[in-house]
Amino acid sequence: MSETSQNQSKIALITGVTSGIGKATAAIFAQQQYQLILTGRRNELLVDLKKDLEKQYGIKVLTLNFDVRNKNEVETHLGNLTNEWKAIDVLVNNAGLASGFGSIDQGDTDDWDAMIDTNVKGLLYVTKVITPYMIARKSGHIINIASIAGKEVYLNGNVYCASKHAVDALSKSMRIDLLPHHIKVTNIAPGMVDTEFSLVRFHGDQEKADAVYRDFEPLHAQDIAEVIWFAVNRPSHVNLNDIVIMPTVQANTSHLLRNDK
Repeated sequence: MSETSQNQSKIALITGVTSGIGKATAAIFAQQQYQLILTGRRNELLVDLKKDLEKQYGIKVLTLNFDVRNKNEVETHLGNLTNEWKAIDVLVNNAGLASGFGSIDQGDTDDWDAMIDTNVKGLLYVTKVITPYMIARKSGHIINIASIAGKEVYLNGNVYCASKHAVDALSKSMRIDLLPHHIKVTNIAPGMVDTEFSLVRFHGDQEKADAVYRDFEPLHAQDIAEVIWFAVNRPSHVNLNDIVIMPTVQANTSHLLRNDK
C-alpha cells in the first residue's frame, strides 16, 4: 500500500492556520491526504483555505472559528466533534504570538496576558480536550510549536520567552504523562521565521516588522512545515523529542549575521 493510501483516513488538527507556519503545515498535510481540522480567529481566511485545500487535494476539511484563549470556545468546538472527527492522529499546537517588545518595567500587562493566554493556556486548553481522544485509541502525535526563545532569553523578550519556556517544559511533561498511552510528543523550536509574527508583536507597525528580517535570509513558514511533516512521518518506534531549527546566519538569540556577502 502506498504512503498516500495509508494516510487517507488520517486526521490532523492544526491550530492557528490563517497565516504563516499553520497555513503552510495545513498545505503539506493536505498534500499527504490527511483530513484536516483547522482552527483560527479569522473566519474569512479559514473559509478560503478550506476551499483551496479541498479543491486542490480532494480532502475533507473541517474549519472551526474560535480563539484558543477562550476555554469555553475551545471546549464547545473541540469537545463536540463527531465520532468521525474525533479520531485525531496528529495535533499541531501552532497558535501563538508575541505582543510588545519592552523591558520588564515598561511592559504592557495586556500584552503579557495575550502571550500567556495564547501560548500557554491556549495550548493547554486544546491539548486537554484532544488527548482523551488519542488515549482512547492508544495512538497519536502532538507537535508543540515552541521557539528558540524557549531555550534562551533575550533583551526585552521577557514574557514571550517565559511563555515559550513553558511550552518547552510542557512538551517534556506531556511526553512523560502520555508515555503509557503510546502518544508521541515533539517540541519544535524555530529561530527567526518570516511570518506575521513581528507584525503582530509591533501591533501592526509594518516598518518595524520589516526591519526585523532585513539584510539576511530568515527561515520561512514552509521550512518549519517540512520539519513538522518529517517528525510526523518517522516510523512508529521513532519519536523526535526536540528539534531546534535556525536560519544559517543565526547562531542563537543574540548572534545574527546581517549583510553577509
